Amino acid sequence: MSGHGISQDLRQRQSQQLVLAPQLRQSLKILQVAALDLRSVIQQELQNNPTLEEMPTDDASFENETGTDNNEAGDAAEKREEMDFSKEFEILSKLDDDWRDHMSSVGGAQPYTNEDAEKRQHFFDSLVTEASLQEHLMGQAALADIDPPTLNAMRHLVGSLDDHGFLTQTPADVALQTNLPLETVQAAVKLLKTFQPPGIGSQNLQECLLAQLAAKGRGESLAARIVRDHFALLTRRRIPEIARKLGARMDDVQAAIEDIGVLDPAPGRRFAEDSNRVVSADVTVERDGGEWKIILNTDYIPRLRISNTYRDLIAKGTLSKSERDYLREHIRSGKFLINSIQQRQQTIERITREIIKVQGEFFEQGVSKLKPLTMTQIAEVVGVHETTVSRAIANKYIKTPHGVFEFKYFFTPGYQADSGASVSNTSVKEMINDLIMLEDKAHPLSDQEIVTKLQEKGINIARRTVAKYREELGVLPSNLRREYG
Repeated sequence: MSGHGISQDLRQRQSQQLVLAPQLRQSLKILQVAALDLRSVIQQELQNNPTLEEMPTDDASFENETGTDNNEAGDAAEKREEMDFSKEFEILSKLDDDWRDHMSSVGGAQPYTNEDAEKRQHFFDSLVTEASLQEHLMGQAALADIDPPTLNAMRHLVGSLDDHGFLTQTPADVALQTNLPLETVQAAVKLLKTFQPPGIGSQNLQECLLAQLAAKGRGESLAARIVRDHFALLTRRRIPEIARKLGARMDDVQAAIEDIGVLDPAPGRRFAEDSNRVVSADVTVERDGGEWKIILNTDYIPRLRISNTYRDLIAKGTLSKSERDYLREHIRSGKFLINSIQQRQQTIERITREIIKVQGEFFEQGVSKLKPLTMTQIAEVVGVHETTVSRAIANKYIKTPHGVFEFKYFFTPGYQADSGASVSNTSVKEMINDLIMLEDKAHPLSDQEIVTKLQEKGINIARRTVAKYREELGVLPSNLRREYG
């Protein structure tokens, strides 16, 4: 009896998931999509749902379509069921709970001290921004005919790729997090590295370039030898030294380096959106008297309602049961769409309001006052999950008195200064940039000297972190910045 009950429960739950999946995907898509793309997503839904119609912009009779409808036939219980979307949103919440459980098994965030916070931040960014790359790779995995444990490991690996297409976790870390055998994870890593485009799944740039050369059948070429054995010299373009160590002619080394130059240093980026695309702010924050005013962008959101034509058809009672069920399902789906759009806007507004509370000094004074902030902090205050925050801010922009910024710009780990104040990574980068701009060009600051100067400001930071931030700023090492009089 007990076994039969379990079997029945499993069948019911699986059936419900399959029926609700399209609406859940739709809700997630609406939450994630950028302002400029929102209209096209909604237009697609309009074409697929005959009961939905767009209202003229000058129609003053617009009403909240999720309210009670007195024209539609059916008893009160049917109406309440039709308007009750709690099951759908409960499953959305459950998806977020699953992610939260997964992240807590990885380990809690430590927002002000170490790289764990940056990795966690990147993980949440990747939930949305790398979806197209994930689909591309998982499509290849599906064709590879691999066993379920390896597929599970592959799914985790693909989800942890950064925007370059590089792995951000070691096989041992993945094995611990997924409770899979290390051999299974290693097999998944090996398979991932055979996927297109070449270089995907590499641990670093050196491995990525070697994979691309191997894919071209040039794994033992001069270019490959340079990358494999003299990568540090290559990054500094020490051509004479490379030629001497390899016993090669300088012309040949130069030609090999030019071949390396045409390789793709970030094969994952080709799947991301064009960084030069036109953007439109989803939210504008401006001063209104003594307070900050939030203005949501509704320019790209059609005003929708359920067509009275189809309601009248149901009310007449001339339709067959199948026709009636068809229309009721589409009406319910249409109302769920309208509800999802409203939830999108409300979630963005609530997140913006909390960002203003934390980053008030930024809105007043600018980038130097940016504070550390994690999605966990905002999620706890707003009452949603970290993954909901991640989806809600994906591909979205906020217009401030200091320019237009991506929402994720305001979410950054940081450091605790000796004074007790919190300083974001972005502000630390700005300090490093300022120090370099003001340095003696004949005696430029080394990374260690920058560390010392930051310590004088109460910021304790490792030399390798300074080197990483300097590289992200596009600044050369001190020995290459020296200017001779």
